[in-house]
Amino acid sequence: METQRKRTEKLRSLVTQAGGIAAFARQHNGIDPTYISQLLNRHRSFGERAARNMEAKIGVKPGWFDIEEETANIEPVSIPGMVPVISWVAAGIWTPMSDQTVEPLEWLPCPVKHGKGTYALIVRGQSMCNPTGERSFKDGDIIFVDPTLDAQNKDFVIARLDNESEATFKKLIVEDGQKMLMAINPDWKPKFISINGNASILGVVIGKVERWR
Repeated sequence: METQRKRTEKLRSLVTQAGGIAAFARQHNGIDPTYISQLLNRHRSFGERAARNMEAKIGVKPGWFDIEEETANIEPVSIPGMVPVISWVAAGIWTPMSDQTVEPLEWLPCPVKHGKGTYALIVRGQSMCNPTGERSFKDGDIIFVDPTLDAQNKDFVIARLDNESEATFKKLIVEDGQKMLMAINPDWKPKFISINGNASILGVVIGKVERWR
C-alpha cells in the first residue's frame, strides 16, 4: 500500500504541474482523464501493471514511479508531437530556446510534421476570417507555427512589427521586391501592411484545428 501511495503522489505532482487532470490528459494524448481521477482518488489500484502502463504513456523509463530519489518533474517539451500553446506576446519574442523559459497556456498534439520549436497560437479577431476563400481562420481556432521554415510568397505567417510587442497573423505577399502582410478578410482595413525593413517574420503557419469550446 505504501508503494501505491508514493506512485499516487508522484502522479498528483505531474497533474498539478500540468495544470489539472484535463490538461495532463491533453499533454499525454490517449490517457483517459477519468482513469487519472480514479487513480488519484484511490478508486482504482495503482499496482505494478498500472504503473508500468502509465510510465509508457507519459514517456518515462520503466520503474520511474518507484524510484524515490527521482524528481517528479517531467519536461513536456520531451513529448514527441506535443507543442506549447503560447500567448501572442510570447510569440513576439519566441526563439529556439524559448520552450525552456516561456510558460505555455497548455500543450497540444501537432497534426502535421513540424520542426524544433514549433508552437501554437489561439487566433484572435476576424482579420484572417474569409469564409469564401480557400483558407479561413476564425476567432478561437488553433494555428501551429514552425519557426524553422523560410517564409515564401503567399505563406501564412506570424510576424512582429518593430514598434509592437505582440506578434500578428497575416498572409505574406511578395511582389516586385516589396513585402506586405495581408489580412484575408475582404472587409478588413487596413488590408495590407508594408513590412520592408520594419518587421520580423517569426514563423510559418503549417496547420490549424478548430476548437468548438
